[in-house]
Amino acid sequence: MLIPSINNSFNGLIDLLNQLSDEEYSKSCFELSGSSIGEHTRHIVEMFQCLNRNYDSGIVNYDKRERNVLIQTNGDFAIQMILDIKNSIAKENKNLELQQIIDGEAIKIQSNYYRELLYNLEHCIHHQALIKVAVLKFENVTVDGNFGVARSTIEYRNQCAQ
Repeated sequence: MLIPSINNSFNGLIDLLNQLSDEEYSKSCFELSGSSIGEHTRHIVEMFQCLNRNYDSGIVNYDKRERNVLIQTNGDFAIQMILDIKNSIAKENKNLELQQIIDGEAIKIQSNYYRELLYNLEHCIHHQALIKVAVLKFENVTVDGNFGVARSTIEYRNQCAQ
């Protein structure tokens, strides 16, 4: 269920990106405190890429992302990166070690691949919610009602509707 949910989120993001020009995609947005839709998309993409790239070593540090400017300025390139992720995330669960420096202190935390996929999905949805706020000003963009909405909220809404 996890991989289909991630793919679902990515499909919604791809649908949205296909509606934006590169100018709209990369333009600074007041609603995003001056960042762009592209910057938020790049952040989503690079978190998944970081997890994927470090799967074999088993050591993940999200602070050591690539930060590829092309992802935040070129919608077609971003879509290709999303498709690459979709094609590479179905892997066996295994133990991972998360590493990060917080307030100058090195932190190491045990996790596993599925837990990190779930974290990245929730993180993706959070950034999609922010992106949704920015695109609502575009009259020519259609956004699915569930875009940027947590899966638990969607399930709750479905239960209430019955």
